[in-house]
Amino acid sequence: MANQKTDLAIAYRIYPGVSKVPPVYSDDKFKLSELCLRSFKQSLAGLSVKIWVILDGCPDEYVDLFKKYFNEEELEFVIAGGIGNARTFGKQINILLEQSDADFIYFAEDDYFYLPGQFEEMIGLMKGNSGIDFVSPYDHPDYYELGLHNLEYDVLPYGNRKWRTSPTTCMTFLTTKAVLMQSAAVLKTYTRNNYDASLWLALTKKRISNPLLFLKYLFTDFEMVRIYIKGWYYCWRQILFGKKFVLRTPLPSIATHMDSKHLAPSIDWYKLFGSED
Repeated sequence: MANQKTDLAIAYRIYPGVSKVPPVYSDDKFKLSELCLRSFKQSLAGLSVKIWVILDGCPDEYVDLFKKYFNEEELEFVIAGGIGNARTFGKQINILLEQSDADFIYFAEDDYFYLPGQFEEMIGLMKGNSGIDFVSPYDHPDYYELGLHNLEYDVLPYGNRKWRTSPTTCMTFLTTKAVLMQSAAVLKTYTRNNYDASLWLALTKKRISNPLLFLKYLFTDFEMVRIYIKGWYYCWRQILFGKKFVLRTPLPSIATHMDSKHLAPSIDWYKLFGSED
């Protein structure tokens, strides 16, 4: 892919409903979408991109929203008539596997807010350090609050922050087309009702094979038991025989999920949201 002129291929899925409880615009998804998309555009500064916009039951104003922030030659619209979260993720996988515009690829959801100028650092991290398969922009609070994440991790200084190895993340992440080809079968289990945590544990092979931990959760945390069961049900071949993939996440965060209960720590996000108004 040496002749490519595009730095990043993006599959961005968006729908007009509000999920969870966002910290701002909880009753206005269009304003929330614009806030997030504007921050996304600012975070991509310096990169050439191609974006496939998966419109999941969105009215025409969402097409105009993307045209407001990106040039038409950067955009390709994919109409998905309200097919839902899992099936639009499947479309992301297929689109990014089939495209030939860029080796670096990004799975984007519509409810993330980004710090400006950060994508160059994420791509630079992967270019400059072999052995990194996935990069998430999100320092999830679960890393500090759930016992699942109470394990040793490696820290790699790069750019303006440190990057830790993590067992899981959400469904917004950076990778390469080559890694996606290797991991697509596991990622596609999300479209068949697997949990995101379950598939990430199978990919990173963190704690998923620990029977003592499973027994502990059997008596203390049934939700974790379900995560383990789904991981093994859908991904047993990967767990037993597959490659161990490396996922790194930023310290501090460079984006946050717009869930008021799970904002990334150590950053005054509300101040940043206000500065965008």
